[in-house]
Amino acid sequence: MSDHIRGGESTRREYLKYGGAVLTGGLLAGCTGSSDTGTQGETVTETTATPTESTATATESEETTTEDTSYTVSMSPVGEVEFESPPETVFTRLTHHADMAFALGHGDTVNAMHAPDYYHDLWNQFVERLPGVSLDWRGLYSSWEVSKEKLYELDSDVHLADPASVLALGSWSVDDIEEIEQNISPWFGNSFSARHQTPPDSWEGDYEYPGLWEQFEKVAQVFQATDRYEALASIRNDLLTTVEENLPPESERPTAVMVGSSDIEGDIWAYTLSNPGFLTAHTRPLGPRDAFDGSVESGTVVDLEALLEADPDVMLLLGGMLPTTDMGELRETLESNAVGGEITAVKNGRVHPQGARYQGPILNLFQLEMTAKQLYPELFGEWPTYENGPYPEIPEEEQLFDRQRVADIIDGDI
Repeated sequence: MSDHIRGGESTRREYLKYGGAVLTGGLLAGCTGSSDTGTQGETVTETTATPTESTATATESEETTTEDTSYTVSMSPVGEVEFESPPETVFTRLTHHADMAFALGHGDTVNAMHAPDYYHDLWNQFVERLPGVSLDWRGLYSSWEVSKEKLYELDSDVHLADPASVLALGSWSVDDIEEIEQNISPWFGNSFSARHQTPPDSWEGDYEYPGLWEQFEKVAQVFQATDRYEALASIRNDLLTTVEENLPPESERPTAVMVGSSDIEGDIWAYTLSNPGFLTAHTRPLGPRDAFDGSVESGTVVDLEALLEADPDVMLLLGGMLPTTDMGELRETLESNAVGGEITAVKNGRVHPQGARYQGPILNLFQLEMTAKQLYPELFGEWPTYENGPYPEIPEEEQLFDRQRVADIIDGDI
């Protein structure tokens, strides 16, 4: 299919304003298009009024200047998309996209996301450490099982979501996807890059897997905020350089597992640490050894006996940073369990919290720092004994990135 370009089409808003017809287009473009940067052009037209029968005197010529401020951004799987201006209302489904809008200083434009109250509470555990920055996702439309009717009601300027993942819900058709794009606003997002899943068979185009920060760069172009992206990317690059320059040889690295914290004595969800995709964007660069030695795929249910057999040096508990989670209580539960108490990580006090897998750039910075300290305290400074509450205070000399600098960038002080 050919790339889809919105600029030549009338949006529903344009239809209502000018009475124009909405043209059809091929949304489901598999390729990435040819242009990622904004293009601006200026057209100058001259109009000369002509005398009417009732007007004997000639009118003076008038010159009108109209500036074309449209720009295009291209990303798989949506192809090339043209925007008239940065979006002011933004629909999202997953938190990596919502965090991108937040990082670019547009957190208040988000009108929908998956489990908004849950992620509001979780994200604010980290945002607490960004001076002067606030985030409020409470009460937004919970958009996992999104409906067309609700999208018409929200009337968003962009759907910062992956249309292929919406198609995978099973309740949507290709025609539904195109209808929303044509009548409301474009889709622009990529979710299957989370762990390089295959899109549904009904998705007709190619599918590529941009990394978390590659995707963030594209979203920054949509918001015309590449200066914020570049500043945050520089911080992340410096952090990664610090990590890479200090990592020990692989044979000297700890073994680790990442598991869910909700049922630590029952059915425990286990997750991989180094597979491709942005779900491991904070663990993969740190290179811990997989305690399961590749025998457990992400999302596998295990029990404490399986964890004891793997016997990790470090246990990372997803959900451990939630306000409702008490890490002290979880550690006590493991220590008092006849099986759990024998796991090396439990015996050595190396059971640590994690935040979220569907991380955006801001959460990624915090999670890179916290996981580096949890895995390599002798190299990057110790992770404080954490039980609950906001992301702990780290002495300034032991911080792996500058909180004030990140806050300034979000606020537009580049």
